[in-house]
Amino acid sequence: MAHLVETMAFVGDTPWHRLGNSLSPNQPIEVWAQQAGMDWRIESSNVSYMAKNERGQNILMPYEEQRVLYRSDTHAPLSVVSQRFQEVQPKEILEFYRDLTEQSGFELETAGVLKGGRKFWALARTGQSAALKGKDVSNGYILLATACDGTLATTAQFTSIRVVCNNTLAIALKGQNSNAGVVKVPHSTKFDAEKIKQQLGISVRAWNEHMYEMKQLSQRKVTQNEAAAYFDTVFNNTTMSATDQEESIIQYYLKAASMDKKSNSKSEPNGRAMSKAMEMFNGQGRGAELASAKDTAYGLLCSITEFVDHERRAMSIDHRLDSAWFGAGAMMKQRGLEQALRLIA
Repeated sequence: MAHLVETMAFVGDTPWHRLGNSLSPNQPIEVWAQQAGMDWRIESSNVSYMAKNERGQNILMPYEEQRVLYRSDTHAPLSVVSQRFQEVQPKEILEFYRDLTEQSGFELETAGVLKGGRKFWALARTGQSAALKGKDVSNGYILLATACDGTLATTAQFTSIRVVCNNTLAIALKGQNSNAGVVKVPHSTKFDAEKIKQQLGISVRAWNEHMYEMKQLSQRKVTQNEAAAYFDTVFNNTTMSATDQEESIIQYYLKAASMDKKSNSKSEPNGRAMSKAMEMFNGQGRGAELASAKDTAYGLLCSITEFVDHERRAMSIDHRLDSAWFGAGAMMKQRGLEQALRLIA
């Protein structure tokens, strides 16, 4: 199967099972563009269609309401969009980081192209870092991504990567009732890098607020009943009252056992997934035995993020990456964060 990751470059440990080109640290933006497969432009052309005149001859007719976007290097089509669509160029994503890397101590760590050029991103480490008890370290990043096929607004967000997981983990640094930490620019609006940086508020405050929440989660002990209720809520979008929790763990294991016997069961499609997440929470996950995660709400959240990034069924590793950052996996991680924060509300 062809990789969704058209081209990718990275610094440091090889991500996503050895996909991409390895770079030495502190490379200029121009090198990143070449090695990440982002040294091309999105071009456009008016849409036309073939019709027949009264004599049966083929004639080419314009359709002025839409344009086709295509790559300047291969001329491969990317999408058909309206005349109002404001495309963002691959190099603009990298240029966003130029002053941040040259003046603010940021360091690009990975960048790449998905789906033949329809989607592209860059991820940079901010230099912010914090440790929970048990030396459970997390580092701060900024992810900037966009798409030219209508599947993603240009999105800039803070992300947190837990070092012990050795994965690329994107979680918006935002509280339950706050939009801080993420900026989305629809393609009906022109991309303005400086305005995005101002809106994003690249500051120590956002990171400190996030890590304060993670510290609170690491101090909140949870029971097996609470864990079962949490996973049921995250995977199935359900809610469970305190009185229901007495029965939740029994029902949870009955569901999981039922899935083991009936792998194609439609009544409980998430049974195996919940069982796997519970196993990771109970010691099988990366860093699950650290003091910050063992039997804590933070451990519940880490089980969800690890499941999405490493264990969730996907057509390929590339599809998993796309989902974990931009699709259903990203939504599951956000739901996991929101539900974990409810435990400390």
